[in-house]
Amino acid sequence: MNAAIRGVVRTCFSRRLEVYGIFRGYTGLINEDMKLLNHHAVSNIINRGGTILKTSRCPEFMTPEGRKRGAEILKRNGIEGLVAIGGDGTYKGALALTKEWNIPTIGVPGTIDNDLNGTDRTIGSDTAVETALSAIDKIKDTVNSMERIFVVEVMGRNSGYIALKSAMGGGAEQVLIPEVRFDVQAVCEEITQGYIKGKASWIIVVAEGAIKASELAEKITDITDLETRVVVLGHIQRGGSPTAEDRILGGRLGSAAVEMLIKGLSGKAVGTKCDEIQAVDLEEAVRPVVFNMKDELQLIKLLT
Repeated sequence: MNAAIRGVVRTCFSRRLEVYGIFRGYTGLINEDMKLLNHHAVSNIINRGGTILKTSRCPEFMTPEGRKRGAEILKRNGIEGLVAIGGDGTYKGALALTKEWNIPTIGVPGTIDNDLNGTDRTIGSDTAVETALSAIDKIKDTVNSMERIFVVEVMGRNSGYIALKSAMGGGAEQVLIPEVRFDVQAVCEEITQGYIKGKASWIIVVAEGAIKASELAEKITDITDLETRVVVLGHIQRGGSPTAEDRILGGRLGSAAVEMLIKGLSGKAVGTKCDEIQAVDLEEAVRPVVFNMKDELQLIKLLT
């Protein structure tokens, strides 16, 4: 997100536009927690994870009264357009401001789950996958040495993107994701058959929204009588220095968002398709994303 903020600020600076940074999302907006940003405010942030503007959830902004206050504050401060960097909730808030109060808004996709329509990739998803993959590589050394089953839980409440990509890249034996139904008994049968054939180590990557790692490990041990260990990566996936791909993507999309506002566009989400900048309606961007993951799941089985 810092790369996107930098892209917004420096594009505004080059276009001789003032830009304000609003802290802690919509919470900061309704509390008027903002400050004028200049060229130097975003120096040396492109390599930093997270966001210098902080983030938070804002139940008050889900109410008409909260959105009214946010719109009034924007207008009172002479802010003529809003760049909203975030995920589904951020997009819905921006869409409401446009629809209810005619505030020009452009959404920039910032979520590690890569679960927004209108873009091939969201800012942060590449870094999250690389972080999870690095951990799985280290765990694999232990798995092979100890000859045990390891269940690795990664983030993904509704999306199996991180789990699937890190499992494929890490050479995991199985992956369980929210989008695809699975049978724990069948998982245990595969493990048992592998054990009979002499396979003593096993890595299963699970998205948190599919099943909790501790629950799955307990079931595997009960059914197979094989020792199972649990690793929950948790919020480690949200931090760390962003990859080159995320830095470049953030800068491109942040800059494109400003250019779209200058052109008079509003209620749009910026993204990339085949590496080309494009824009879709925010209403389209927040619709549930449907990925065809069957090919990837089949490939994991073939390569096991």
